[in-house]
Amino acid sequence: MLVNGPRWTRCCRAMLNSVHSVSRGTVGVRRTLLHPGSPATTGTSYRGKKDDTRLFTPIPIRPSPDDINVGAELTGALDKAEMLKVILKFSNRKEIKFLCLENGIDSNLQQQAFVSFRKYCLDTDALPADLHVVLSDILQGAGHVDDIFPYFLRHVKQIFPHLECMDDLKKISDLRQPANWYPSARGMNRKVIFHSGPTNSGKTYHAMERFLAAKSGVYCGPLKLLASEVYNKSNQRGTACDLVTGEERKFANPEGKPSAHVACTVEMTSINTPYEVAVIDEIQLLKDVGRGWAWTRAFLGLMAEEIHVCGEPGTADLLQKLCETTHESLEVRNYKRLTPLHIEEQALQTLDNVLPGDCIVCFSKNDIYAVSREIEARGKEVAVIYGGLPPGTKLAQAAKFNDPNNSCKVLVATDAIGMGLNLSIRRVIFYSMIKPTMNQKGEKEMDTISVSAALQIAGRAGRYGMKWEEGYVTTFKAEDLPTLKGILGQTPDPLTQAGLHPTADMIELYAYHLPNATLSNLMEIFVSLSTVDDSLYFMCNTEDFKFLAETIQHVPLPLRARYIFCCAPINRNMPFVCSMFLKYARRYSRNEPVTFDWLCNQCGWPFQLPRTIIDLVHLEAVFDVLDLYLWLSYRFPDLFPDEKLVRDIQRELDDIIQQGVFQITKLLKNSETAVSTNTPDEDSFVMRQKKSKYYREAGAGAGGTRGRLTERLLAQGLLTPAMLQELKQEWDQQAKRTGKGGGGADDEDDPFDGGKKGPGRRKGSRKMK
Repeated sequence: MLVNGPRWTRCCRAMLNSVHSVSRGTVGVRRTLLHPGSPATTGTSYRGKKDDTRLFTPIPIRPSPDDINVGAELTGALDKAEMLKVILKFSNRKEIKFLCLENGIDSNLQQQAFVSFRKYCLDTDALPADLHVVLSDILQGAGHVDDIFPYFLRHVKQIFPHLECMDDLKKISDLRQPANWYPSARGMNRKVIFHSGPTNSGKTYHAMERFLAAKSGVYCGPLKLLASEVYNKSNQRGTACDLVTGEERKFANPEGKPSAHVACTVEMTSINTPYEVAVIDEIQLLKDVGRGWAWTRAFLGLMAEEIHVCGEPGTADLLQKLCETTHESLEVRNYKRLTPLHIEEQALQTLDNVLPGDCIVCFSKNDIYAVSREIEARGKEVAVIYGGLPPGTKLAQAAKFNDPNNSCKVLVATDAIGMGLNLSIRRVIFYSMIKPTMNQKGEKEMDTISVSAALQIAGRAGRYGMKWEEGYVTTFKAEDLPTLKGILGQTPDPLTQAGLHPTADMIELYAYHLPNATLSNLMEIFVSLSTVDDSLYFMCNTEDFKFLAETIQHVPLPLRARYIFCCAPINRNMPFVCSMFLKYARRYSRNEPVTFDWLCNQCGWPFQLPRTIIDLVHLEAVFDVLDLYLWLSYRFPDLFPDEKLVRDIQRELDDIIQQGVFQITKLLKNSETAVSTNTPDEDSFVMRQKKSKYYREAGAGAGGTRGRLTERLLAQGLLTPAMLQELKQEWDQQAKRTGKGGGGADDEDDPFDGGKKGPGRRKGSRKMK
């Protein structure tokens, strides 16, 4: 660098001499040359976000203690105080800031770079010889302060390595032509058929008839329930069909040989297997902010001679445009509803007016609980279905409601009934028209239900081939009825964009260029630098991915394994599930198998029937933990080896949750009196969780005064006055004690867990029955 230093300096000075003329003479001049095919000349809209340099954090540079101070031997030691003045003068010069901008160092990076460079120069005993000599010359009046710039630039590129590879990063995150990601599909002459129609129009039936008649086929559905239904019906009709979901594999052949037909959830679709026919159900979910990428991937990437897509009519225009990018034609087959649907002129107004065949649709669990209890208080039995229930429990509740010989004639459900279940509903009653939704930024919003969702739910009434030949729909509140009529009188807005998501290969390439960045940071940078064709695509929300990445950031994992863990389907609002996710990752990092025995100890097997809503909610979380184990067992079979045993206890847990839901009103009553089936030892898990949260938030405000958490728990019915009094007594005792306790390695730094044993944990043997 001693040889090259003067050359760098001369170049620097030459550039600086032109700064004033450049800044005066080129203001307003467009620097990007237009060429045929560019967005400005073709009218194509590309979204390339402005580079958010706040996402880039400087890498600290630590000098080696073995460095020999060659510069000091050549020119003598530097006066640190005088050197600080020189560096401050250098960093305040407008010409230097302009030159930084020319080299891709914006104001945000400049601020961090100047601080880092100043600290580096002052704290390092042995500076690089070339930098030491230049600083010495400046201090002695033989050099200009601008001569520092080449060495400053070298330092900046060390602490911000992305400056050296920004062009490569932008090429990797160029998502403007996703159709070209699937060369095998592009090499086929695919026939695309869109079965367009509302709910209960028979569109999926016609696509499935073609699927069953084909020599080979794949069905891609949004839910495990739908994939399981296709799997069962196909095999019943004599077409051997396998089942593939994130947590389960079933072969029609007893010997485990793959069949020519497969029913799978859309994320599990193979884009490397050729088929005669592929069916993609609920294609309008291309627009889903969380999962839309999976439908885009299936539609563009499936290797099938015929692609049959089923969904809402509003998807047709987007499908046509996507087919233009793949140079394929689109055939549209339109279907009409098979049974009439009527909007009633009056709202329900009171639960006394509930009739057999009614389904009351709520958009929160609290409403589910309240409505169920009120109806049963009137002597009517209810079935309950909501999204958090296991698939087996949903099917059992549906069967109970559909059975003409069963005394249960009323259903209370969330919008989970919109797809995946065949229900004999006469009338759908919207308890509210306000539904929580997630926007593209991952933020929760409360808004009026969308036209698409309202039509999907209302369309469940009067299903063809079931008991009721006509369907009816109304609201619970009279003031909501005009809103419902207005919504159902509309057609859904046409879809304009399909979702995209970065692949593991893309993130690995980013990690190669930015080896010191965390996975969450890599994802943020990717989204920031990505270029997307706004006229067709959008970037799916990555907040859940980043949340999981941050949760396990401190756990040492290979990048590919870390990426797979972060793709796990987890509800991040369930602390126990997040806690177990973290423990799974820790054991994986230590190469310790996650055994059945260890899992039983964590989850509290054998399980007992719940007696309170808290017990039921926890058992639902345990079910999700077992689901997560099964999901990981198909990706890391060596370290999650007990898939069969876990599936057995999951079935057992499904049965227990079913029995709990069958007596949900009793659970609600018991919740008020704090009655629980658990023994004192078994109750400790739930109580410890509530106590630890109470202590954390109320501990600072001495003596058990009511805080926001307390009021919220009381309002939600999760804490009764009697339980609050007990917690206050426990707090008084806790305050008098010295800290005790401890946990194993799996409990260190655990932000989610409140204890080790779950409700339903019995003392004694944990052997399988």
